Amino acid sequence: MQKHAIILLSGGLDSITTLALAQQQGFACYAISFNYGQRHNAELVAASQIAQDYHVLDHKIINLGLDSIGGSALTDDHIAVPDSLQDGIPVTYVPARNTIFLSLALGWAEVLKLQDIFIGVNAVDYSGYPDCRPEFIHAFQNLANLATKAGVEGNMFKIHTPLIDLSKAEIIKQGIALGVDYSRTVSCYSADSKGRACGVCDACRLRKIGFKEAGINDPTYYK
Repeated sequence: MQKHAIILLSGGLDSITTLALAQQQGFACYAISFNYGQRHNAELVAASQIAQDYHVLDHKIINLGLDSIGGSALTDDHIAVPDSLQDGIPVTYVPARNTIFLSLALGWAEVLKLQDIFIGVNAVDYSGYPDCRPEFIHAFQNLANLATKAGVEGNMFKIHTPLIDLSKAEIIKQGIALGVDYSRTVSCYSADSKGRACGVCDACRLRKIGFKEAGINDPTYYK
C-alpha cells in the first residue's frame, strides 16, 4: 500500500521543496495551508497553485484569527516589517505559529488515519524562530503520541523535517534536482497583491543569499 502524508504548505520556497521530497520518498500527499491573518494572501494563492501542480490528494486552507491577538509584524499592522537584521528573535516571529499549525495538521492526520506529517522548518538559514528548532519538533512529536487516540493505541506519529539541517543554498539545489519551479513560490513578508517581493525583508534576504550561494539564477518577482 502507498504511504500517505500531510504536508504543511505555505506557498514558499521551503514548503514546495518539502512537498517534492515527500513525493520522491513515495508518499501520496495531502496539503494544509493557513490563512492566519498574515499581511497578504499571495502565498496562499501560490500554495493553491502548487497543490494543483503537484496533484495532491486534497488541499485544505484553514482560516485562523492570529491577527486578533497580534504580537507579530506579520499579523499586526502597528508593527513594521523590518528591512534590516535584528538581534534576538525578530518581530516577524508569530507567537506559537508552528505549534498551532502542527496541531491542526495532527488532527487532520488522525482523521485520515495516517501517521506522517512533513514540515519545512529549517534550523540553519532561518530567522531565529524558536519553533523551527529540532528540540521543538522532537517535543511536539512526543506530545502528538501522548495526546491522541491514535498514538495511545500504538499508531505513532512521525514529524518529518527533511530541510532542518540544510542551508538555503542546499535546499534550493535539492529542489532544482527535483524539478521545482521556484518562480511559483512566494516567501516575502511584504509581497504585494501580485506576489511581487519587497527584496529587503529577512525572508527575501535569506532567499537571495540562497540562490547566490547555490549559483542559480533567482527567479523571484520583485517590486
